[in-house]
Amino acid sequence: MTITARARQLAPSATLAISARARQLQAEGIDVISFGSGEPDFDTPTHIKEAAVQALQEGFTKYTATDGINELKDAIRAKLKRASGLDYARDEIIVSCGGKHSLYNIAQVLFEPGDEVLIPSPFWVTYPEQVKLSEARAVVVPTDEADGFVLRAEAVAAAVTPRTKALLLDSPNNPTGAVVPRDELKGLARLAQERGFWVISDECYEDLVYDGVEFSSIATLAPEMRERTILVYTMSKSYAMTGWRIGYAAGPRQAVRAMATFQSQVTSNPTSIAQRAAVAALTGPQDSVRMMAGEFDRRRRYIVGRLQAMPGIRCAVPQGAFYAFPNVSGLFGRRWKGGTLGGSNDVCEFLVSEARIAVVPGIEFGSDRHVRFSYATSFEAIAQGMDRMAAAIAALQ
Repeated sequence: MTITARARQLAPSATLAISARARQLQAEGIDVISFGSGEPDFDTPTHIKEAAVQALQEGFTKYTATDGINELKDAIRAKLKRASGLDYARDEIIVSCGGKHSLYNIAQVLFEPGDEVLIPSPFWVTYPEQVKLSEARAVVVPTDEADGFVLRAEAVAAAVTPRTKALLLDSPNNPTGAVVPRDELKGLARLAQERGFWVISDECYEDLVYDGVEFSSIATLAPEMRERTILVYTMSKSYAMTGWRIGYAAGPRQAVRAMATFQSQVTSNPTSIAQRAAVAALTGPQDSVRMMAGEFDRRRRYIVGRLQAMPGIRCAVPQGAFYAFPNVSGLFGRRWKGGTLGGSNDVCEFLVSEARIAVVPGIEFGSDRHVRFSYATSFEAIAQGMDRMAAAIAALQ
C-alpha cells in the first residue's frame, strides 16, 4: 500500500496524543493526572442535553441542510449581533462538525499552492497542518514572551509578502492565553486592508477572558474588515460540548457558499440532534457559561501562582482561554534517571515518569522552551499535580 505524500507529511495531534497516553496509563492502573486536552471537565448543561433528547423523541434524526438548519443559523445570527453588533444573513453562516472542521473548510476553499498564510507563534498545533493540506505555506510570526505573547501589527507587517493570502488570528490564544488588545487589532485591520489579505479569526475562547480584559472581534473595526474576515467559533469550550462536534463560521457570502459546497462533498450536514442542542445552548440561559468562566479563572490564578513559585520555571499570566504555557528552559541541563533535560519533550517525559502528570511539549506549538498545561480539569487534580511537579523538580540533580 502506498500512502499519499500529503498524508505522510502530517503530524498527529500532539494534544490528543498526550491525552490518549494518559488514558492508556490510567487503564493500566497508573495514577496519571492529565493536563493535556483542552476539554472542559464540566458536564454539558442539562437544558442542552434535554433539547437533544427531545429532538430524538421527535424523530429529528434525518439529513438536514448541508450548511445547518435555519433555526440554528438564526440563533447564531442573534448571538453575533448580541455579542459583537455584527449582522449576518443566513447564507453568510455555515454550521460544521466542530471549529476544526470550519477551519479546514476555510483552508480548502481559500488557500492554494504558492499562497502564504501567516500564523502567530506560539500556535495551535492544527493550524500549520491544515495549511499543509491546502498546499499553501505556513509563515510563522513570532510573539514575545516578555510582552505576554501579544501579537503586534509590526511583527505581522514584517512577514507580509505579495504571496500573503491570510492571517490566522487566534485570540484568546491557544496555548498562551494571550488576548490581542483592540488598539493592536486596529493596526492589524489597517494592514489587512492595505495589503489585501484575509483574516481568519478563531474566536472559540471569546467567553473565557479574565482580569477585566476586553475581547474584541477584528470584524467589528471597519465595514471593510467584515468583508475580508471569516469568524470561526465552536460550541465545545463555552458550553462543554466537545463531543457534540458543532462549530460554525460567519463571513462574506461568496466564501461561505464555497465552504458549503465543499462540505457537501466531504461530510454533508453536522449531526441533526447536536444542531438542536446547539440552538438550546445559544438561546437558553447563559448562567453555566459564566459559572465555568469563573471556575476557570480560579484555577488559572492557582496554577500560575504554583508554577511561578517553582525553581527553574517562569510563567506569563494568561488573559484568556484555559491554558498555562510556562517556560521550562530553566530546567535544561538538570539530570534525572532518564537522562539530561534538553528540551520540551524531555521535560514532558520527565514529568509523566516522575511526577505522573501529562502535559504537552511546547515544541508542538512552536516553542521548545515551553510546555502547555490545560487547567480545564478539577481544582483538586490541579493542586495534586502541582504538588507532584514541585516534588519531582526538587529531586532533579
